[in-house]
Amino acid sequence: MGMHTDTEHCVRAVQSKDARFDGWFFTAVLTTGIYCRPSCPVVPPKPENMVFHPSAASCQQAGFRACKRCRPDTSPGSPEWNQRADLVARAMRLIADGVVDREGVPGLAARLGYSTRQVERQLLAELGAGPLALARAQRAQTARLLIETTTLPMAQIAFAAGFASIRAFNDTVREVFALSPSELRTRTPKRQGPSTPGALSLRLPFRAPLNPDNLFGHLAATAVPGVEEWRDGSYRRTLRLPHGHGIVALTPGPDHIACRLTLGDLRDLTVAISRCRRLLDLDADPVAVDDRLRTDPVLAPLVGKAPGRRVPRTVDEAEFAVRAVLGQQVSTAAARTHAARLVAAHGEPVDDPEGGLTHLFPAPGALAALDPETLAMPRTRRTTFTTLVRMLADGDLHLGVESDWPRTRAQLLGLPGFGPWTADVIAMRALGDPDAFLPTDLGIRRAARDLGLPSTPAALTSRAAAWRPWRAYAVQYLWATDSHPINFLPV
Repeated sequence: MGMHTDTEHCVRAVQSKDARFDGWFFTAVLTTGIYCRPSCPVVPPKPENMVFHPSAASCQQAGFRACKRCRPDTSPGSPEWNQRADLVARAMRLIADGVVDREGVPGLAARLGYSTRQVERQLLAELGAGPLALARAQRAQTARLLIETTTLPMAQIAFAAGFASIRAFNDTVREVFALSPSELRTRTPKRQGPSTPGALSLRLPFRAPLNPDNLFGHLAATAVPGVEEWRDGSYRRTLRLPHGHGIVALTPGPDHIACRLTLGDLRDLTVAISRCRRLLDLDADPVAVDDRLRTDPVLAPLVGKAPGRRVPRTVDEAEFAVRAVLGQQVSTAAARTHAARLVAAHGEPVDDPEGGLTHLFPAPGALAALDPETLAMPRTRRTTFTTLVRMLADGDLHLGVESDWPRTRAQLLGLPGFGPWTADVIAMRALGDPDAFLPTDLGIRRAARDLGLPSTPAALTSRAAAWRPWRAYAVQYLWATDSHPINFLPV
């Protein structure tokens, strides 16, 4: 069961206003009828007046309203959904990606390979709310964000947040926040919000500490021209979204990541936010990760020097897999050049008035249709590339947020030209497996040798058993010890 069942631990976290537990559980206060995050600045209620819930949706289902002081709906998401591989975690990743709004509960269940009854029963048992209630809580959060950060008319906001009608929008906002949409807006300090369905500026919260160096450094170093760029202290990229496309600029700040989004269709807001959070691994629990890695005397000084490293992930799993194949056995610069050529020839053009982005990364269907003879790569790699894009285009290989990690990794290893390095780098950065490990990576082996760790893959894997289930984070600490860019990556 989740942390919310450990009453004593929860009471202590609330009494000490411990922000590390924000998003892990929610405190509902029986005397006031409101629910809060553990770090709420208000004087903590008496323990006998607190009940603990595993989700905001569960609090709302039980009739509690969101606290106006600590705004529990804006805390980071629970780290559990990104570190677990079971049905509930996969369902939560899909709900965050907007699948219930687009495809309903039957669509959610079909993607997971279970019946709707099984999915509903498991979510209810663990989260105190079914998929519709969880999706509704998310819609309320998106609505509040748009009400407070834009001057858009309420009808547009209702549509953008995924509500079926203005009435459902009004009722939900009033029920969740105890204020009408217009009251919520008048309470917000006046900001010059854009009134066009264009750029939105918002803050992405995270659990401290966060070390942005390797996170943004890696994204900037591997950026594909046309699709990504580093400009004025921000990482910018184009996004392929369910209803259209978008452009995002992400800028690291001391207590949040500033996120500026330009969307072709506002209905994509929830999905875009969810994908940006995944890209930057913002729902991680850095304290748990670093505490485990510090138990190794070789890693302890690395963690002590720069705690809070995250795993740079992706906004598009299929794109990442294609890029991993382009990066086999060539330098980072060569991989970028290959990818830039594909983008220029097969990507869909986009306008970027604020910068130099030009295209969306080509979809698998477009790549599957190209003439393999035009690819400037060895014949064996050409086969690897064409097999991958065909399977992605045909739906024979799924790399979405709902992926079953072990099964997908095994499927990747069965493809021609896919060795452990390619499968594990996709598991780490696209599938989001926090325990993916790269013992054959040249940068990792070099770091291991320099630190006095075993550098043969088998011996290093044996030593790394103590780092589980966070070996993907150990990879970030090891990579960061190597100042020169890695050339010639293994297969």
